[in-house]
Amino acid sequence: MRRLLAALLLTAAGICAPAAAGTTPAAGWGVEQLMQSLAQVKSARGKFVERKYLAILNAPLEFSGVLVYTAPGRLEKHILLPHPESLVLEQDRLTMENKARNQRRTLVLQDYPVIWAFVESIRSTLAGDLQTLSRFYRIGLEGSDDQWRLLLAPSEPKMQAMVREIRISGSKNRIRTIEILEAEGDRSVMTITEEAL
Repeated sequence: MRRLLAALLLTAAGICAPAAAGTTPAAGWGVEQLMQSLAQVKSARGKFVERKYLAILNAPLEFSGVLVYTAPGRLEKHILLPHPESLVLEQDRLTMENKARNQRRTLVLQDYPVIWAFVESIRSTLAGDLQTLSRFYRIGLEGSDDQWRLLLAPSEPKMQAMVREIRISGSKNRIRTIEILEAEGDRSVMTITEEAL
């Protein structure tokens, strides 16, 4: 299970202009308003660069490709470099495919609670689904509508053993970065550009 989640963190995992630490949401604007704004996005497409910082390596691993989101439950991640690979999330199924190795695997998320929690950090944020997000995370929010950062701390012990915090930054109803801080100190940062999600 740990190896599978580590693989997802390597291939699935932001920065842009994160809100200053310690700031609080502007009066009249908060998590509910952010989620309502995100829920208005019915589809989006963006390029990404993801860097994985591992304590055992001197330089980060780098992946790049395309993200495609279709509300409310479909998320595609197509890695183009360094080698083609794809992850497609459709409702409660996650399909991972590596055509070069002729490998394809489909998981039912409910059978893998830790992976399910990880997947929902991104999908539920994109969908503006506060109820599902609250099921898996304690939620914090910094900044304002123009520049916000959502802080997700896992509430389940098994997820806490893998991930310390997920930070999702953006502006208005667009996600610009996703940063995953792992429990053992490694981290990944995905920066989304062009038609950002």
